[in-house]
Amino acid sequence: MDIEHIIEEKNLKRTHARKELLEILSQEDKPVSFEDVKDRLHMDKATFYRNVAKFESELILNSFESNDKKKYYELAHTPHAHIICTVCNSIECLKELPPIKLNGYKIDTMIIKGVCKKCNAKL
Repeated sequence: MDIEHIIEEKNLKRTHARKELLEILSQEDKPVSFEDVKDRLHMDKATFYRNVAKFESELILNSFESNDKKKYYELAHTPHAHIICTVCNSIECLKELPPIKLNGYKIDTMIIKGVCKKCNAKL
């Protein structure tokens, strides 16, 4: 992922915080909350949330709230679904969207709540 290109394409001001945040998110393979990445950030909480809000408005990031009432963020790229485990609260990215069609709608992301493979094996 070319972070400089994303910032330039959206005509955003290039700041250290924005570049750092996009680099961290590009290294993740699942959505993350502020608490998940705060130890790797060189910015305060307010700067983090101000930048993710800007990135969301520019359609660079997607976000959703999980069972734990935290907001999770990921780079907006290939449409896919997430499963949130109702037992352990883990979040997994599914490789594609389930084959659901809604007449007149375009689906970019989908949140599915259920039991993950690990917890299901214990039931």
